Amino acid sequence: MKTHYYLGWFNHTFPDKLGKVLQRDITDRRSLAMISSNPFFYEQDGAAERSWLDQAGILFDEYHLINYDVHKEDAQTIIQNASVIFLLGGDTLKQNGFLMDYELSALIKESRAVVMGASAGAINMSAKWLCSKNFGYKVEKSSFYDGIGLGDFSVLSHFDLENNIELIQDELSPFSEEMNIYASNKECAIRVKGDKIDILGNIYLVAHSQIQKLDETL
Repeated sequence: MKTHYYLGWFNHTFPDKLGKVLQRDITDRRSLAMISSNPFFYEQDGAAERSWLDQAGILFDEYHLINYDVHKEDAQTIIQNASVIFLLGGDTLKQNGFLMDYELSALIKESRAVVMGASAGAINMSAKWLCSKNFGYKVEKSSFYDGIGLGDFSVLSHFDLENNIELIQDELSPFSEEMNIYASNKECAIRVKGDKIDILGNIYLVAHSQIQKLDETL
C-alpha cells in the first residue's frame, strides 16, 4: 500500500502526532533520497527537512541529495533504491524543471517508497498545479504545470487561505471544476495511504467552486 505525505512548512519540528505516524509508516530506513528545489546546488539544501526527521527519531543508513551535481543515471538509481523520497521545499518551478530534465517523475510514481513533499515539493507531487503571481510566483500570466501525479488532485501549499478567500475563488474556481484542490499553510500535513486521506492542521478542500475546511483526522 503506497503512502504519500503532502506537507506544509514547519518552523521547528514535526508536531508529535505527525512524528508518531511517520514513525509507524517509515519502517524501511536504509536510504533517504532528497530531491532539491534549488538543483544548481546550495550546501544547506535539505537541512531543515532532514532536521524534522532527525528530531522525530527517523534516521537512515544513507542520505542522498539529488541535484545537478549528481549524474542523471545515478539520480535515477538512487530513486529506484530509496526507502523514502523527500521532495524539498523552495522553488517550485526549478524543482519541476529538474524532475522533467532528469526524468524522475515516472520513477517516483512507480516507487514503493514513502514519498514526502514539503511546500514546493508537495505542490510538485500534485497531478497538476496553477502557477500564478497571486500565489507568489514571479510570472505575468497564470499557467498550469503537470506534477508527478501521485494522486488525482492538486495541492496549494504554504498559502494563507483564510485571509485570501476571494482570491482563491477567482483563481481556483474554474480549476476546482476539473479536480479537487487541497489548500494549506504552515504546520500541516495531508497523509494519503492507499485510498484513505488523513488531515493534520488547517487544510481546506476547494471542489466544484466550494470551499470546505476539513476536520483533522491524525
